[in-house]
Amino acid sequence: MQGDMGKMSEQNTHTTTITDVKQLSTFAAIGSLSYVFWICGGMEMIERLAYYGVRSLSSLYATDSTANGGLGLIESDLGIIFMIWALVQTFLPVFSGGISDRYGYKETIFASTVFKIIGYLIMAFYPTFWGFLIGAVVLAFGTGIFKPGIQGTIVKCTNRTNSSIAWGVFYQTVNIGAFLGPLMAAQLRQMEWQYVFFACAAIISLNFLMLLTYKEQGREERLAHRAKVASGEIKEESLWRDSLKELKNPILLWYMFLFSGFWFMLMAFWDVAPLYFRDWVDTSVMVKDLFGEKGTQNAFFIFFLGMDQDGMSIKPEGLVNINAGIIMMICFLVAGFSAKLRATTSMAMGTFLASCALIILGGFNFVWAIVAAIVIFSFGEMLSSPKCSEYLGNIAPHQKKAMYLGFTQIPLGIGWVAEGYLGPTLYGEFASKENLSRQLLIDGGEDVSAVPIGEAFLKLVEVTGQTAESLTASMYASNDIGYVWYLMGVVGLITTFGLYVYGNWTYRFARELEAKSCS
Repeated sequence: MQGDMGKMSEQNTHTTTITDVKQLSTFAAIGSLSYVFWICGGMEMIERLAYYGVRSLSSLYATDSTANGGLGLIESDLGIIFMIWALVQTFLPVFSGGISDRYGYKETIFASTVFKIIGYLIMAFYPTFWGFLIGAVVLAFGTGIFKPGIQGTIVKCTNRTNSSIAWGVFYQTVNIGAFLGPLMAAQLRQMEWQYVFFACAAIISLNFLMLLTYKEQGREERLAHRAKVASGEIKEESLWRDSLKELKNPILLWYMFLFSGFWFMLMAFWDVAPLYFRDWVDTSVMVKDLFGEKGTQNAFFIFFLGMDQDGMSIKPEGLVNINAGIIMMICFLVAGFSAKLRATTSMAMGTFLASCALIILGGFNFVWAIVAAIVIFSFGEMLSSPKCSEYLGNIAPHQKKAMYLGFTQIPLGIGWVAEGYLGPTLYGEFASKENLSRQLLIDGGEDVSAVPIGEAFLKLVEVTGQTAESLTASMYASNDIGYVWYLMGVVGLITTFGLYVYGNWTYRFARELEAKSCS
């Protein structure tokens, strides 16, 4: 719903209309966006390029054998890292958003870039569980103080007539970085894992140059407000008290509770899908269908499809990256469609599509079925994810835009923290090829104590004398590999129903409030 629901909170004193506002056409809205909007899009694109260069490969790196340069961790250890990473990155903006509002967006963006560089370098220099965990926490801290400043600027340099298109275009720009980052990392990690972290540290440093062209929107107004606070003319509560008061708004509370289900399953795609694709999906079938039996040696396709350097298969991150590629190319078109919908309706539709996609992943490991599921998931994400920022940006009081956009991290935090541990851990329990191989070796009387983490399947191939392909097929057929995906999909379906009910409730409440104000 694009109506302003801020009047439902006693603390919200702004007077924006709570009814739907007619949106500009797609290209008229794009033409109305200021240069500051595009600078923010550029900074976010750079940040996402570096971030997803590491994030998309984290599960693969952590569970890869030490002989290959990985960490050699089991999935439950990875779950601990992801859970703590999510906890810091998502809940910090709840309060750092208010800091950005009070002390400046440019200053917090600069600080975040410094922290993110340090995080990447820690990961590079300390390839251990603790090194990766500490690097992830520092990186998460930097990411947590980056987003409110960028998103607060987006809100202040757009208006109600172009906000849907603006957030869709912003999301599309972001996904240029999210698309290129994993592809770059896919090639670098085939040389050495540490090259990925060094490259990402160098990439994020480019935002120092972008900041030279950035101008904070409403800076004079913010400074004037700060001066009145300093003189005692305006009394201002502490940030944590102010944030807690806003969080008492029932519209916010129910939104955060419901949308956490969407983020639970969205993050499962990013955290678990690379492991699932690596273990169970034969991408050489797709390569043969596209290029023939001998694959391809074309450098363009090898890079942009995220392929092995021999051109015979596609890396797991290459499959996952179909998601970012689709969003990068057509998100503005989907945004034009969703602009005609209430935000809650769009979010419910998107959540339903994403849920269906995860259920498809659970039912098949044929590569073209996987591609179809990723396409469906991508459309669901485009209908849902950009709308959450637009929705909260529209209902936020004028002086609390970054604070409210920081609140978008709460449902993400709830969903991601829960999934960060449960996703990898459940995958390790029910679907990990490594763990299933170890159990088969034990059942066959083999001593697995000397087999390094990440190498049990190779040992099983050696012991059984079967080919890797036939052994994978028989293991997939005899185990309920799709259990994890079914669980995530059901969470999404429940969330879809909740968002539908929530949307009807908030819209009806807004209309009643408007009628009272006009009487």
